[in-house]
Amino acid sequence: MRALAIDVGSSSIRTSLVDDEGQISATHQQGLSVRSPTPGEVELDPAEIARLTLELAASTLDEGGPCDAVGITNQRATTIVFDHASSEAVGPALSWQDLRTVLDCLVLQAEGLRLAPNQSATKIKWLVEQCGRSPSDLRFATIETWIAWHLSQGSTFATDRSNAAITGLVNRTVTGWDEHILSLLNLDEVMLPRITDTMGSLGVASALAGSPAITAMIGDQPASLFGQSCVNSGAKITFGTGAMLDMIHGNEAPTALNRFASGCYPTVVRSHQGSATWGIEGIVLSAGSCVEWLRDLGLLNELSDSDVLARSVPSSDGVSFVPAFSGLGTPQWDFGARGAFFGLSRGSSGAHLVRAVLEGVAQRGADLLDAAEEEVGATLREIRIDGGMSANRFFVQRLADFSGHAVAVSSKREATTLGAGLMALVAAGHLTLDDVERLWSPSYVATPSISEDERASTRVAWRDVVPRAQGTIPELSSVSF
Repeated sequence: MRALAIDVGSSSIRTSLVDDEGQISATHQQGLSVRSPTPGEVELDPAEIARLTLELAASTLDEGGPCDAVGITNQRATTIVFDHASSEAVGPALSWQDLRTVLDCLVLQAEGLRLAPNQSATKIKWLVEQCGRSPSDLRFATIETWIAWHLSQGSTFATDRSNAAITGLVNRTVTGWDEHILSLLNLDEVMLPRITDTMGSLGVASALAGSPAITAMIGDQPASLFGQSCVNSGAKITFGTGAMLDMIHGNEAPTALNRFASGCYPTVVRSHQGSATWGIEGIVLSAGSCVEWLRDLGLLNELSDSDVLARSVPSSDGVSFVPAFSGLGTPQWDFGARGAFFGLSRGSSGAHLVRAVLEGVAQRGADLLDAAEEEVGATLREIRIDGGMSANRFFVQRLADFSGHAVAVSSKREATTLGAGLMALVAAGHLTLDDVERLWSPSYVATPSISEDERASTRVAWRDVVPRAQGTIPELSSVSF
């Protein structure tokens, strides 16, 4: 049995077939046009997203044959507003990274409503105001909604609970839209899709050969969690441009959807037959982007060179790096922090800088784990990881050293695609949750290579360094969402 997995990321679309043994085949991928008209603005083309998805899905099915179900996973909170009658977007897709509504969020804070600019809520308001159309003629879509709409040729208008939870527009249990918030934003509920489970009978992909059923819609990070076989417990970190930790926390809804004191926040990791599995999430804003920066500076020819160069010196020779190009996320949440090297001397070499960068990102990964364990009051046995940086063995070892955890590296670097496909197969009845747990087979596991005393001293030194990078831009450091 096979599912078509459609994975719409921040900069590309990937379609693949996923079978009931967790194997991925017939993959087709293409980049998206990402625009930044002014600093802080990040836009995509909704029509291109729809067109490429249909083309790539058709190519995957032409190469690999028919599928039994369809699973969609996506960058969460990227926002589209479209005309219901014509299915044409009335403006660009505002990426989750887009910050043009920061001032709107600050104004709403004064009215007692806490929203972040990376959520959909204020993005919808901005798009409606810019197009000058009546809200009753318009519809709001995050990416999975937009894809399902086009796959079903306009018959499915739905968002799943994992995506709805990130919009800023839902009630505490993520079962309906919050009328008070809609009123404050002057939005009409007719614009909003129905909220569905992540797994179930969600529609029919009539635009594809064979009209397979859409049986899963899931945000990218919980899809990665599922793809790494974290079903009833466990946690993963995806190390891409940034780093995202997701950890299963049970079936009880939180008392509020606000960020916790630990710097983590609640999220829906999946739902089925009306029952939600909840988790917590934490974020490092700069991870792989720091290695890309080293390449752009000319210190690396290829990203993979960072592993060899970091190992070429026995230590960073006292150099520390705080990865904060876009501020610090969990646990500090300081948008005014900026990336910084400390401890540089005339003897600091390129290898020392590269090693310091990889170790700084590993320290931030350990920060995520500390925050998550503090929040749930439990200690993990291991952490599972995927994403581009999971290919760097030096980095993986330092993550194990600094966190004190075994680090299991996913055999599928992009577990998001796998998670969407497996979830679609479970929902269609071709796999069970127990089957998904049994599929876990990491490429390898790194265990700590330093003593607990050494680990403790490095963590104390790290906690002394981080505050020195905070408050670089005071006016941004004073902002909290």
